[in-house]
Amino acid sequence: MQASVLRRLPISCAVVPPGRLLFSRGHATTIEHSGGDSSTDASQGSLSDNSKRFSKREISDIYHSPLLGLVYRAASVHAVNHDPTKVQLCTLLNIKSGGCTEDCSYCSQSSRYKTATKSEKLLQVEPVLEAARKAKANGSTRFCMGAAWRDLQGRKSGFERNNIPNSLFCPCRGMGMEVCTTLGMLSPEQAQRLKEAGLTAYNHNLDTSREYYPKVITTRSYDERLETINAVRDAGISVCSGGILGLGESDVDRVGLLWEASNMHEHPESFPVNALVPIPGTPLEKNPPLQHDTILRTIATARVVMPTTIIRLAAGRQSYSEAEQALCFMAGANAIFTGDAMLTTPCSPWDQDKAMLNKWGLKGMASFDQQSIRTKERSFIGDATPHNSTDTPLGSETA
Repeated sequence: MQASVLRRLPISCAVVPPGRLLFSRGHATTIEHSGGDSSTDASQGSLSDNSKRFSKREISDIYHSPLLGLVYRAASVHAVNHDPTKVQLCTLLNIKSGGCTEDCSYCSQSSRYKTATKSEKLLQVEPVLEAARKAKANGSTRFCMGAAWRDLQGRKSGFERNNIPNSLFCPCRGMGMEVCTTLGMLSPEQAQRLKEAGLTAYNHNLDTSREYYPKVITTRSYDERLETINAVRDAGISVCSGGILGLGESDVDRVGLLWEASNMHEHPESFPVNALVPIPGTPLEKNPPLQHDTILRTIATARVVMPTTIIRLAAGRQSYSEAEQALCFMAGANAIFTGDAMLTTPCSPWDQDKAMLNKWGLKGMASFDQQSIRTKERSFIGDATPHNSTDTPLGSETA
């Protein structure tokens, strides 16, 4: 590895001495010391090559490589393509809870299951904007809004007819934050209108592999998810698409998810990695907790195969210790959800997260810090530098 790359790695990234790593199947790390430059090893490809598309076999080989060696490799890729000391704070608000007609087996918002989540009307504009102001004051630079809808057709069209996108997206953009939403399936025309209203990114997860997907959801096809993602991308909106681990899937399915995401026409701007939070009343309420090595292995592999993508450590994060989360940051995770809550699951509060990140020498990532976002957002933000840049430790900013 080049000395310049090593200098950019946080001190905690030195999990293995510099040398050539032999990536083979198994769970023991084998190291052959070499004075050569491993950053251009032909078997690994360029650390910054965002155009490479990996086959399923290649991704499987990466995923099953010795874990510490995989983390070391991912940290190397991460340091070349990102500032490894920065983590974006994101806040998610549920603006329309419950009553969804989908049968997603992990979700308490489905009307098909008897859960504690009740159907509620779409929030009024001002409470949403107040939540956005609170998020910004606490250091979040992306504000996400989720509605429990299958799509925007029929009665949901009031969301557009009443000009809600302009009422929400524009003020949040005026705060200097990235704006993300998830509203179910979109047509190309709907995606274009959301773009015109100032939307930065649209979340539409693949959830799992194509093969395992029918065991989780039957009311929406895998191809329909991809169609929405294509509509979003074609409208010039950044794509946020990842998955949920712990659904009962196998390693083969986790590799399949990574293959689908990394072989899109463009890598998604961000890849959320969720650990299932089993919710009473849902079909998956008795699923066992996801082991840390599984989420760590998935994050590290995602970093290798999608070098410039923001990897978001999302739902279920609070079930892992600070040290376990630190390993995820080392392996390439560079965004977290923080604040009062996620959609229907717990979330670590801002103060707790900022204290944790300060402990590991990490600081907040500015909004529009990612080159791909700045390129797509040039019509809105011009050539301005990223907003809310925080070169000081988290927690030292003033509201």
